[in-house]
Amino acid sequence: MPTLSTKLLEAALLGFAVGDALGVPVEFRHRSELRRDPVKDMRGFQVHCQPPGTWSDDSALSFQLIENLIEGYDPEKLGQRFVGWYLRGEWSAHEHCFDIGVSTSKALRRIEHGIPAREAGENGEYSNGNGALMRVWPLAFLLLDEPDLSVRYRWIREVSNLTHRHVRSAIGSLLFAEVLRQLLLGVEKSEAYRLARQETSAFLTLLPVPADELELFRRVLDGNIAELPETEIYSSGYVVHTLEAALWSFLTTTNYKAATLRAVNLGDDTDTVGALTGLLAAVAYGTASIPAAWRKVLARHDDIRDLAGRFADWLKTV
Repeated sequence: MPTLSTKLLEAALLGFAVGDALGVPVEFRHRSELRRDPVKDMRGFQVHCQPPGTWSDDSALSFQLIENLIEGYDPEKLGQRFVGWYLRGEWSAHEHCFDIGVSTSKALRRIEHGIPAREAGENGEYSNGNGALMRVWPLAFLLLDEPDLSVRYRWIREVSNLTHRHVRSAIGSLLFAEVLRQLLLGVEKSEAYRLARQETSAFLTLLPVPADELELFRRVLDGNIAELPETEIYSSGYVVHTLEAALWSFLTTTNYKAATLRAVNLGDDTDTVGALTGLLAAVAYGTASIPAAWRKVLARHDDIRDLAGRFADWLKTV
């Protein structure tokens, strides 16, 4: 079992935040527009009018989860941390929230008004944006030594439920976390994807969910998503699309820069696809693979490195 060193945690957190920041300026831009003016470097002051290196809710809520794990996991306190980010900009790039998904906003308002955090997320079929997928990945580090997939799933389902209670969001989050887990175990990326598919396929059939729910993930589970052409990859904020786009961007490239630029230039939900792709690529290739110029302008760079160190130290105690 590999040691989760500070160096590895720094790569993960910085890789996620840099990919997030790379996508923020062009979020919601259509792919055809980005073909005419592709992202080639870190930008700023476009869609959200934020300076270069600004990351979004994806990183903020992920970092809040890490803080909650370090202080002693408690879903109610985690919900309050999320509310603190939403209302007061706590663990944000520049002390304010400038971007939030509809389902996440509704859930955090419920928590603010006293609804238990475990019950705050909407559970309807049309509440399956990527707002859980984008922030539950730190659990892969916590659960690296957990051999029981059903236990890993229960953790992911509970943390997902704070904003997204539908099983589809939990399944998408699990699939991503399992690929990340294999990478953390030192497995080569194509094999990591294969093993994650193999180990989750049988488990998912045991879940009390309709077969058509699992059918939505068939392109990830049964085939090799990397073999699909770009025209068949969608990069919207829908959990299935985001999962596929991040895996495709990572698996069809060979370094951090190429992976994140490919992810962001897919258009639409560029910050989330960029962040998730950046996380996988940074774990696979290391911090040195992230362009130094991108790291240099990253908001709260030193705070993120400090959090990575504290997370690494805490993981040694659990």
